Amino acid sequence: MSNIKYSSHARLRMIERGISEKEVSDAIAKGSKRKQDEKIVTAYRHLEVVFKKVKEDYYVITVILRW
Repeated sequence: MSNIKYSSHARLRMIERGISEKEVSDAIAKGSKRKQDEKIVTAYRHLEVVFKKVKEDYYVITVILRW
């Protein structure tokens, strides 16, 4: 998978919620996706990842627990 970059907000949410980079990567690769304005929201297992795709990079904006 291409580079995944994280906003400082996303990093804080990952730490607060105990979400690993592997879980985020899996969500981007395997999750069901929907558009939200210019962003993409992917849902996979117990989390949602909001990100933008910029060229070959994925820029993670935030990470949300679904339960």
